[in-house]
Amino acid sequence: MLDLIPPLAPALALSVGAFLVLALSVLLLLRHRQRARRRSAEQPLRDALDTVVAWQPEAARVMTAAEREAFDTLRKALPSHLVLAQVPLSRFLRVPRRHSYRDWLQRVGIVSADLLVCDSGSRVLAVVDVRGAQESPRSRQRHQRMAEVLRAARIRTLVWQEDNLPSAEQVRAQMIPVLQEIYGKAGTPAQQPPVSKPLPLIPVAEMEEILAEGDAAMAHNDAVMEPVPSTFYDEFDAAPIAANSGRR
Repeated sequence: MLDLIPPLAPALALSVGAFLVLALSVLLLLRHRQRARRRSAEQPLRDALDTVVAWQPEAARVMTAAEREAFDTLRKALPSHLVLAQVPLSRFLRVPRRHSYRDWLQRVGIVSADLLVCDSGSRVLAVVDVRGAQESPRSRQRHQRMAEVLRAARIRTLVWQEDNLPSAEQVRAQMIPVLQEIYGKAGTPAQQPPVSKPLPLIPVAEMEEILAEGDAAMAHNDAVMEPVPSTFYDEFDAAPIAANSGRR
């Protein structure tokens, strides 16, 4: 019986193939439009969700007890410096615009540094990371990611354990090489601490002198150090992010 059916002509076969391709294209187009209409219908519901009612806010402390103790120690050890708490990395780090800024924000930009040590012009000199005794794997990964980003930005990270915080003298000893490294790269010869004095007894006046020299060196060309404005990322459209992205 099948032998009696004549084979399809080449032109007819091409026509059938073109029809199938066209039908598949129409189905894909209709499915795309259906999804677009569904998203358009859901958007007003999301916009109508009241920010205050849906997420009822409650006031909370900015710092933990250990962070407050570390904050007080920093202010005591470095009275001429500016100490800030819980500042997002996106506030004092710039990133290239060739990739999705939302992707970067979700990875690390929204992570906050526990404490910032800044000069009088709010330039970040060091980040203090107060670590807990018991950390989850996710917390350790977050701290590691933040440390890698800060290292790439040439910002020194001082890791302190919350159950073994340094004294004011030890903080000054930690900050002396940090200041010398920063202002030495700026072209200002940093003043070495007196060799006759042990590091824990370094006076505050010496740190102020080093900081003053660095401020004078950077004052003439400091435009690149201007802070990232709060509306910096409002100018860009968010690029889509892959849901199964496994990158850090």
